[in-house]
Amino acid sequence: MTVYGNFPGSRPRRLRTTPAMRRMVAETRLDAANLILPAFVREGVDAPVAISAMPGVQQHTLDTLRKAAVEAVSAGVSGIMLFGVPEDEKKDARGTAGTDPDGILQVALRAVRQEVGDDLVIMSDLCLDEYTDHGHCGVLTEDGRVDNDATLERYAEMAQVQADAGAHVVGPSGMMDGQVGVVRDALDQTGHEDVSILAYTVKYSSAFYGPFREAVGSSLMGDRKTYQQDPANARESLRELALDLEEGADMVMVKPAGPYLDILAKVADSVDVPVAAYQISGEYSMIEAAAEKGWIDREAAILESLTGIRRAGAQMILTYWATEVAQRLGRA
Repeated sequence: MTVYGNFPGSRPRRLRTTPAMRRMVAETRLDAANLILPAFVREGVDAPVAISAMPGVQQHTLDTLRKAAVEAVSAGVSGIMLFGVPEDEKKDARGTAGTDPDGILQVALRAVRQEVGDDLVIMSDLCLDEYTDHGHCGVLTEDGRVDNDATLERYAEMAQVQADAGAHVVGPSGMMDGQVGVVRDALDQTGHEDVSILAYTVKYSSAFYGPFREAVGSSLMGDRKTYQQDPANARESLRELALDLEEGADMVMVKPAGPYLDILAKVADSVDVPVAAYQISGEYSMIEAAAEKGWIDREAAILESLTGIRRAGAQMILTYWATEVAQRLGRA
């Protein structure tokens, strides 16, 4: 062919020629230290219970939870976020199992803290939905609405018992107005000034939560659209962010991750605190289901999805693949 001068003068493909070259010039790096493992622990079972909608994920016993925590430490995972699944008969309108020092989440926090100490950042989901018989994230008024301020009183109690049980970090996730400030005050007033708050700052009312409902044995009646955010809104997220920071959030989170990368990028560009994103159950299950059908390369899709979340600005990613991916990165 005829070459005209130096055309093309710029050849970006030169930096894609070999795996070593691509690795050297990569702008985004995924590391085991970026990963947090969400884990479910179920009361009253003597063997793990598979979650049918989330292949490969299970509701742990205390013993298998301890093992999962040790495995996460060995792989280099930074944290574990614990969700309790109480026995159905212990659910009630106020979610009292969530503030019982001997409730399943508090027992699990003590067990994991005893097993791994400070080698893993132990986080606890601070919300009532797993413990209420109606499945909402707060207490209800007589006409069935979630009572924001009455719920905050319950969150204050939850923060105290979770911190007492050994949580390094609490994650208020109910999207109640004022939740971060109330939790911060509750922790400080009970001598837990060093316990951090990972605020679920941006939490959308998403269709992708479906498999999670099975994972926590949800009793939800209705929906959560009056307190979780509308997927159509973006500016609202920055308002929530400003409020959480003003109230004392140490870290902030966007949830879900994949469908809201634009929001994640806005949040990451706006703050000087660590930013997390939660790759939720529906995101996990879609990839697993497509891979099981042979429609996509499972390992490549997992890494691509996580790299995209990292590239958008997340320093920490909650993902059900945390330990698996950390082990793979360690072998790379």
